[in-house]
Amino acid sequence: MIQPVASEQLAQEDFYSQWPAVAEAPDRETYQQLLERYRQWAEQQFITADIDELVHHRSTFFDQLLQRLWQQFELNKETVALIAVGGYGRQTLHPGSDIDLLILDDTQSATAAGKLTEFLTFLWDLHLDIGHAVRSVNDCFAQAANDITIATNLIEARYLCGDESIYQRFQQQLVSDFPWSSRDFYQAKLAEQEQRHQQYHGTSYNLEPNIKSSPGGLRDIQTIGWIAKRHFQTHSDESLVEYGYMTADEFVELRDCMNWLWRIRFALHLEVGKREDRLLFDFQPGVAVRLGYGTEGKQSVELMMKDYFKVVLRVSELNQMLLQFFQQAILGAQDLLDSSDLDDDFAITGQLLTARHDDVFNDNKNLIKAFLLIAQHPYIKGIQSHTIRLLRNARANLTEPLSYDAECRQLFCRLIEHPQGCGRAFSLMHHHSVMASYLPQWQQIVGQMQFDLFHAYTVDEHTYRLVRNLYRFSDPDFAGKFPLCESLVVAMERRYCLYLAGVFHDIAKGRGGDHSELGAMDARNFCHQHGYSDDDAELVAWLVEQHLTMSVTAQKRDIHDPEVVQEFANKVQTKERLDFLYCLTVADIRATNQSLWNNWKATLLEELYNATHYLLSQNSSTPTLDVRKKIQQNKANAMALLLSAGFDEKAINALWGRFTADYFFRHTPEQISWHSQHILSLAPEQLPLILIGDENNYGTTELFIYHQEQQNLFASVAGVLDAQQLSILDAQILATRDGFVMDTFVLLQRDGKPLTSAARIEEVKQHLLDVLHHRLAIPKTHRPLSRRMRNFEVKTRVKFLSSKHQRRTTFELTTLDRPGLVAKLAAILQRLDVSVLAAKITTIGEQAEDLFIVSSSDNEALSEIQKEALKQQIIEELDY
Repeated sequence: MIQPVASEQLAQEDFYSQWPAVAEAPDRETYQQLLERYRQWAEQQFITADIDELVHHRSTFFDQLLQRLWQQFELNKETVALIAVGGYGRQTLHPGSDIDLLILDDTQSATAAGKLTEFLTFLWDLHLDIGHAVRSVNDCFAQAANDITIATNLIEARYLCGDESIYQRFQQQLVSDFPWSSRDFYQAKLAEQEQRHQQYHGTSYNLEPNIKSSPGGLRDIQTIGWIAKRHFQTHSDESLVEYGYMTADEFVELRDCMNWLWRIRFALHLEVGKREDRLLFDFQPGVAVRLGYGTEGKQSVELMMKDYFKVVLRVSELNQMLLQFFQQAILGAQDLLDSSDLDDDFAITGQLLTARHDDVFNDNKNLIKAFLLIAQHPYIKGIQSHTIRLLRNARANLTEPLSYDAECRQLFCRLIEHPQGCGRAFSLMHHHSVMASYLPQWQQIVGQMQFDLFHAYTVDEHTYRLVRNLYRFSDPDFAGKFPLCESLVVAMERRYCLYLAGVFHDIAKGRGGDHSELGAMDARNFCHQHGYSDDDAELVAWLVEQHLTMSVTAQKRDIHDPEVVQEFANKVQTKERLDFLYCLTVADIRATNQSLWNNWKATLLEELYNATHYLLSQNSSTPTLDVRKKIQQNKANAMALLLSAGFDEKAINALWGRFTADYFFRHTPEQISWHSQHILSLAPEQLPLILIGDENNYGTTELFIYHQEQQNLFASVAGVLDAQQLSILDAQILATRDGFVMDTFVLLQRDGKPLTSAARIEEVKQHLLDVLHHRLAIPKTHRPLSRRMRNFEVKTRVKFLSSKHQRRTTFELTTLDRPGLVAKLAAILQRLDVSVLAAKITTIGEQAEDLFIVSSSDNEALSEIQKEALKQQIIEELDY
């Protein structure tokens, strides 16, 4: 990033000599030209200017503009006063900031009201973002009593022009009769901050952060200032140092953070051309260029965002520490009698860990011991503010990673192996940057983001959330949410290996190369350095290296294919590895993105786990899936369901004699019963049979179509589902022995929820019937790419996978996700006379990673010539 040049004075341009004379009538064109000149000048100055000077200069510029217009509209002859509030009251203005004004008017004369209307209308005509209120002095305080936002604005009020006597009365009342006590004001601002943080899931690491409102953003700095100004009745931020609530170094650090955030906000406003505080993907590349990170796109953005996340982490810690100091000062000192000593170095005060002396962290091992004590005493909820200060100072003075210290390593192992070690203790280690101080590889992933739509958090935040998810599998407060994971974790003898695998699974991201392989090397070295056995080291390293394998197999492979399950089992080899990998995979998916986990993914993973566990439980040296046994079980259970519903056994067997074995292997007894009931009750003229429901309670919608075999059925159905805003997750295309098809589609709506509305279900059915009866043409998608998707480019790739199946061809498609993708691909396959047998549709952020199993028109695998033609056609049409 280009470092701004601090200067005594910004490079000057003579704006003020060309102001319209006060005696002249205000001319809109003249002022618009002046504003445009100022905009261009400020944009040029931003390249090298000190941001603090720039935002104050902008405030001064508008002070003079408003003061001149005030006189030109002859408001100086009225008993009204113009007051700056909000950010403008603090004398800081960004290019798109609102100019917040309070007009004090005790007389409310018609003359003054008319002039004020003309004044404000002129400002709006200049396209200025003016926020204003016209109130009497008494009204100001009456409304402030009921609204903390109005009360906060009054604290920062700054006189601009007009009747000074009314402003003096306002100031006197502000000092003598402010409606919020220091205690109430503190509690209201704290509640306001907590509510704001909840909107961003309590993390600073959202990848499209709000520069003002996200945790660690400008609002968190302002909250500190507002509480200080109310408590000390001052307009000066420096009062925090004067009254001993902040050291001079901390004040400088907070100012540096604020200036950095100001700079990124200023650049964002310039980039967008208006007020915008959300650093959206659309704007990140342009902002990175303006801040001097280069023009490398993805790489430049990731560098900028890494700096951003480091800044907001510092702000969050300072905010937490200072608000706790305020709590002690404003709400009353904590009862020291409630303090109990833990050892010579630490005590518990209330529910906070407290250092017993200021030299506590001179011994590096205490930086780890503090968190071990938190694990050992679950009623400790956090760290006392002065102890946070001592910890911050100790962190800053470290000359090497804590893991280089043998005593620290011993304590860290005790922490990881403690039953509560990866709960609150690990969380506080992460949030207070002690993990980064302990493990040099962790330091490298702090703030490391990936410029995509899949990973919602930075690598360190994602890793912390994964470890937290693993811990919750054994936390009684979260019992019952993931029963299989909970039962597996409770039985694990080496649970610490699971946590270590979580710590290292993404530790090598951002270094180049395969992060799974590099991370496995780091994990193995860590285990040896920390005295773990070779067996432990190999288990952790294997989990890190294979941490994506189960997710990829479940979501992107046909897990009903015994060959796929057999291959996965051959990789896993032992039931212990399978248990560890399953828990790690569930925790990983849930920690990647808030919207990523659903019942469908849970079902796929559990089915793969159960099938693999069955294989690995066999005593045979070459275990295999007993396909016949599963088919017999499915048939028997489905028969029982049908007989209990009153259907005739002979009729059932006659129907099932038309079905292939593959059908019974790939469907559950509940599905088989559901399909069979309706087919048995079907008259020939009622074809096609269309069923929509969720017989397996997977949290998805199942669409089942039974129809006479016809060409292009998949393309027709895909087109209708896309037009109905439904996403296909999975498709099974099966034929009967006598010329009928039984197609099963697993669907979700665009919002990730199943289709439950009876009216919508009927609408989808009718649309399908109209297309399958050729009353309507197959719909074509014309929806444009979303705002977010337009910022990404994914090169289309087609990869054919080897398979033992002689009559089918499997290929993977990777491309940019877009509206109507599956329907478009289905149309391509239709034109090339290629039949779809199965499909698994996986969306990874902006990227579609889909698996298709296909055959030629004569029910054979595709030839090499056909494969090449298919590949070229897909790439040509999708990468237009």
